[in-house]
Amino acid sequence: MMSNVAASRRPVIGFAIFTLAMVAVFIGLGIWQLQRRGAKHALIAQLNERLAAAPVPLPGRAQWGALTPGKDEFRRVSFDATYAPLPDAMVYSSGSAVRNDVSGPGTWAFLPVQTPDGGNVVVNAGFVQNTMQDRGQQDRAVGRLITGDPLQMTGYIRFPEAAGTLTPAGNAAKRLWFTRDHLAMARALGWDGDGKVVAPFYIDLEAPVPDSGIPKPGPLSVHLKDDHMQYAITWFTLAFAVVVAFGVWWRGRRRA
Repeated sequence: MMSNVAASRRPVIGFAIFTLAMVAVFIGLGIWQLQRRGAKHALIAQLNERLAAAPVPLPGRAQWGALTPGKDEFRRVSFDATYAPLPDAMVYSSGSAVRNDVSGPGTWAFLPVQTPDGGNVVVNAGFVQNTMQDRGQQDRAVGRLITGDPLQMTGYIRFPEAAGTLTPAGNAAKRLWFTRDHLAMARALGWDGDGKVVAPFYIDLEAPVPDSGIPKPGPLSVHLKDDHMQYAITWFTLAFAVVVAFGVWWRGRRRA
């Protein structure tokens, strides 16, 4: 008799342990999503603060090595520079996550500029709407920028992106890239020639805007995806559902 009772309890104990384990996992995932939500909100607040701040002078060459994405990404800066008479690079885009005024297919125009202290900085001069990827149109848009005259520039410090697994490789012959990796562009197009050191960051230009409006620079804004509360509610609901399922099963077993 005792052996039969023990045998009947084993499935209950096993299912109870499984239920507790699943509840612990789901609640842990829900708490993790809430923690990520808090961190995401802190990041958004930090980035909004940087984007809204008055521009500060761009650090000189001696300070470049101290700049990091964690403390300097999206920092707003101003500096004097002259567009270098070197080939540009275009980065394909189907829109922008940080520009409200950009949509549809086109390219970002990346060019090297020279600062008064001899620095070699790459700037994203702005968006070129170009559905057919006509290289001639892009060249005409960018060629007007290279006048040899110094300009006062304002923009945001950005750091190079890493290519994804499915991201196409850059095409140096067409000067077309699919990732904002200005250091790879510099190596392929000779922007680092004659012993020049290219800054480890690039600048997303906000101003000046060319008379033609092309390329189109502009202010940035933060639009980070924030679905963490939705995910947390989903995990907590699953934890509750597992408990309910166990209760229904156990009640039915007792009646049987």
